[in-house]
Amino acid sequence: MRSEDDEIEKSSAPLIEHLIELRRRLIWSIGGFFVAFLVCFFFAKQLFNLLVIPFKWAVDWAGLGQHKVQLIYTAPQEFFFTQIKLGMFGGLVIAFPLIASQIYKFVAPGLYKNERRAFLPFLIASPLLFLLGAALVYFFFTPMVMWFFLSMQQVGPGQDVEISLLPKVSEYLSLIMTLIFSFGLVFQLPVVTTLMARVELLSSDGLKSKRKYAIVFAFIAAAVLTPPDPISQIGLAVPTIILYEISIWTARMIERDREKERLAREAAEKAEEAALRSAAAHGEGTGSTPA
Repeated sequence: MRSEDDEIEKSSAPLIEHLIELRRRLIWSIGGFFVAFLVCFFFAKQLFNLLVIPFKWAVDWAGLGQHKVQLIYTAPQEFFFTQIKLGMFGGLVIAFPLIASQIYKFVAPGLYKNERRAFLPFLIASPLLFLLGAALVYFFFTPMVMWFFLSMQQVGPGQDVEISLLPKVSEYLSLIMTLIFSFGLVFQLPVVTTLMARVELLSSDGLKSKRKYAIVFAFIAAAVLTPPDPISQIGLAVPTIILYEISIWTARMIERDREKERLAREAAEKAEEAALRSAAAHGEGTGSTPA
């Protein structure tokens, strides 16, 4: 315990040094985001065309492959601001590993060595889980949502009134960004709960007892975070529930490891006490007797 206290004391620094370090980390984070924003803004049209591909898939799924995919903007500045928003979105995604690493480097000196080792894997898992949620949105849920909206059209020669979906560029980008951020944040659930279980703020039994409330909250959150269609709402709620179950499992694994460490520590302490008693007894047995 004393060695851990010494480690913290060695990492302590005056307030001005902490502020200088914070400024340095902020400069790196803001600079990285700004560079990534410029790159994404320069290629904004190409990135937007990439994001439209799920819409093309939905058109094919709806049997409208003969129709050309078309999006519109109704204000002169709309597409320009859409490109700025896309640049900020892409810049944040690209710069996130840099920003997370700067946060870690700032807080790491104030952590114990075992806490740094425990925290580092989550720093790697967090962006990977976010990308997994984004990939699920891109390859499955966005085409499904757009297919749902396309199914409401009235097109064809037999229709008295033709009603076609012609989305605006800003609204389409807002839709896909909302889905990506919603799924990306939900996929952080195992990371957050595992960290809280490590510091003993949560337990597997506590998570299991709150399961029914978690299911209700998952559907409420899905209704708030996603567009008002059943596909995206169910599509977000179901992974949330699955991730909650994974969180219970990871919390149980952490508790088992902690129990093994406690038993091993107790066994080592008992062995040390036995060795000390044996040494003391041996010393008394071999000691000289007065004449």
